[in-house]
Amino acid sequence: MKSPRVWIAIAAIISAIFGYLVVNTDKPAMKIGNAPVETSSIGSPASPVFRLALPDSEGKIQALEQWRGKVLIVNYWATWCPPCREEMPGFARLQEKLGAKGVQFVGISIDTAVKVVEFQKQTPVNYPLLIGDAGAIDSSVALGNSRQALPFTAVIDRHGMVSAVKLGRFAEADLERQLAELISR
Repeated sequence: MKSPRVWIAIAAIISAIFGYLVVNTDKPAMKIGNAPVETSSIGSPASPVFRLALPDSEGKIQALEQWRGKVLIVNYWATWCPPCREEMPGFARLQEKLGAKGVQFVGISIDTAVKVVEFQKQTPVNYPLLIGDAGAIDSSVALGNSRQALPFTAVIDRHGMVSAVKLGRFAEADLERQLAELISR
């Protein structure tokens, strides 16, 4: 017969495994490219995004409501985030290519205006970069960013519904395919 210590150790191991499974399987995920896509908000209204009004790098308040009716790509990023910086040139190319078809990219930086201005000097982008706050983080969580990690991107259709969300770097080709489908609807 095993000692009580062995049974306690076995119970602790089983509890740890059960706890890990509960914590790490609460949200469905699918793969696009190499990073998981959280799907909890797909098909939901993007209301939290349209309630945001944030300053741009010049301090002018920009309401995201102004882009309602477009295919809107909202990218949460920071200047200190390497995958964020890596995906932005691809976003700029897609904005240039698809902007006339009703596509609008908006970057919400979790950073200071000074750092965003410095970043724009090194890596110019052709879409608005807004300066986020606690409300911006909350809106990303409402869109499915339960990990509150960066980069996080939400694709919103012309009707204001979340079409796709991506935690991690969004490959330009993958995003372009999704946008082509939304534009054709």
